[in-house]
Amino acid sequence: MLLVGLAFVVLMGIGAPVAFAIGISGFVFFVTNPVMPASIGVQKIATMSQSFPLLAVPFFVFSGHLMNESGITARLFKFSHVAVGWMSGGLAQVAILLSTVMGGVSGSAVADAAMEARILGPDMVARGYGKGFSAAAIAVGSLITATIPPSIGLILYGYVGNVSIGRLFLAGVIPGLLMMAVLMLTTFLIARRRGYVVADARKPTLSSLGTAVWGAKWALLFPVALVFAIRGGVFTPSEVGSFAVVYAVVIGVFLHRDLRWEGIKRAFEHTISDIGMIMIIILMSGMIGFAIIFLQVPQSISTWMLTGVTNPQMIVLLIMVFLLVAGCFIESTVLVLLLTPIFVPVVQHIGIDPVHFGILMMSIVTLGGMTPPVGVAMFAVCSLMDVKIEEYTVEALPFFFAVLALLVVLLFLPQVVLWLPDLAFGS
Repeated sequence: MLLVGLAFVVLMGIGAPVAFAIGISGFVFFVTNPVMPASIGVQKIATMSQSFPLLAVPFFVFSGHLMNESGITARLFKFSHVAVGWMSGGLAQVAILLSTVMGGVSGSAVADAAMEARILGPDMVARGYGKGFSAAAIAVGSLITATIPPSIGLILYGYVGNVSIGRLFLAGVIPGLLMMAVLMLTTFLIARRRGYVVADARKPTLSSLGTAVWGAKWALLFPVALVFAIRGGVFTPSEVGSFAVVYAVVIGVFLHRDLRWEGIKRAFEHTISDIGMIMIIILMSGMIGFAIIFLQVPQSISTWMLTGVTNPQMIVLLIMVFLLVAGCFIESTVLVLLLTPIFVPVVQHIGIDPVHFGILMMSIVTLGGMTPPVGVAMFAVCSLMDVKIEEYTVEALPFFFAVLALLVVLLFLPQVVLWLPDLAFGS
């Protein structure tokens, strides 16, 4: 396994695409193992594609792009602006609330961050907000998308770790809302101290707020309908992905009447690009996943981590520190696919609910995408807004500390995470 890890590090160091770095590293195991035919490696690549639950990923990605083309984003922006634009740091508050409601549409933190950087970024800078602060609020705010259903990361975690996706979806709701509250409070304190202007000093009336909610009702109802459909047994998580596509088309064509054939074509193009990137990583990870199980890596790590540490929460805290460091260098999708088979058996062995751990893991590895040196969401926002990485990093530190503090609280208060899934599915 050391040789596999070394191969992966070397390939990433020379700039090889992530999918090929994973694939070549996995193939190294089969070539160097005297008892394992190389043909098994090819079979494992094919086996990874033969998964019904995995169908949820392309369907949700497609539905997200369709909803963006159907005018939903504009309606959600208007709702967010009316609801929180009057607070200190108004546009930054809008960005965080928009990430929360967009989490039920896009399912991708990077897509959400890039969209907000285009829509909100220039306006924030024009109104006197610091460039670094604006980029930090948008990028770190998109972290909420990692927990609000339908999170693509939670689908992959549930698939790889054999954990209920329905329970994961419900478990992400309260942490996502708490993350929104913590980030909005952080924004409020910073903006109040610096005297940043508000987007609209007038507090919303009940009538104006009701009008904004009514205009965005179909987007706001989508994650609610999704959760109830899974809980009620109407759809499996895979089937609800196809339902999401139909839902997006019906809304865009017949209700909003903004979705045209050109928009559908663009949604197809973006989806094919996104899924091509995601699926080749998933397929190539099949070989390394098999090597991890064959070499009994989870058992070895479990034995190592249990030596000298008896408190389950402290063990998970050590795992979270490792994931945070790894997330600074490796994309979250890759970490979920590679490390879920290792850490889920470990946390189950020490009595931690894998649903609880899944929310913590997805939050922490997605946070890595907002941190230097290679955070994907960070680079997307900074490049779109022309912000220096150093300036972004300094401004993002209060947001990082706020999120990390919340995750530590959630670690030691598991019922906050598990209350909704236990209520819906039973403990």
